[in-house]
Amino acid sequence: MDLTLFLEYGWVLLVLVVMEGLLAADNALVLAIMVKHLPEDKRKKALFYGLAGAFVFRLTSLFVISFLVDVWQVQAIGALYLLLMSVNHIIRKLALRDKREGQEQILTKENKKKSGFWMTVLKVEVADIAFAVDSILAAVALAVVLPETPLPDMGGMDGGQFLVIFAGGMIGLIIMRFAANMFVDLLERRPGLEIAAFGIVGWVGVKLAILTISHPALGILNPEFSHSTEWKLTFYAVLVGIAAAGWFLSTEKTGETAKKVS
Repeated sequence: MDLTLFLEYGWVLLVLVVMEGLLAADNALVLAIMVKHLPEDKRKKALFYGLAGAFVFRLTSLFVISFLVDVWQVQAIGALYLLLMSVNHIIRKLALRDKREGQEQILTKENKKKSGFWMTVLKVEVADIAFAVDSILAAVALAVVLPETPLPDMGGMDGGQFLVIFAGGMIGLIIMRFAANMFVDLLERRPGLEIAAFGIVGWVGVKLAILTISHPALGILNPEFSHSTEWKLTFYAVLVGIAAAGWFLSTEKTGETAKKVS
């Protein structure tokens, strides 16, 4: 693998890790609330079982989607899902910004109806799967236009593309469990980053939409456009701009104590 290829793959992996980290922080808060009613010794077990199931789901889904990634209908559904999910979350974050604490209290009260251990594990599992769908689609949209590598194909996808998606997804799971506190603290101090993260997801949805309409079966755009240097530079310039706006337009909150995820 030459240096240019290595740098391009490394940059995409870095973007995936940052995006996964910001989204995982919000997801980790939800999971922490879901297991809050359990005894201390069972909370970690519930999270572990849930994340183990999410690992299996991500790996299985990645193999399945690797065979379908070139089907334009699948690309179109993925693009639409990412765009709708992004807009929905941004609207909710803006509209309910001051009501987040009340929502968490409601969720905590619902969990205090004493769901049993395995029922809680099931709820965590379902939540993890929902989070995984977002992550996998975003990762596929970022990686699918990367240049092919000398690595053997995995599933129906180039080996390098498959590995960078897999690595991004697994790092997201690790962050959700072990490094969430750092990202939660960052989001507490710079709340605009959470909106920026969903903005990035929406922009990734646009990237997948561009890939869809440039598919040879549709021919709306030149098939070479989605792989062109100009489009890649435009995409990453806007992506960095969204992240920078989230950082600089946030009022830093230095006096608040970050919420801790057990």
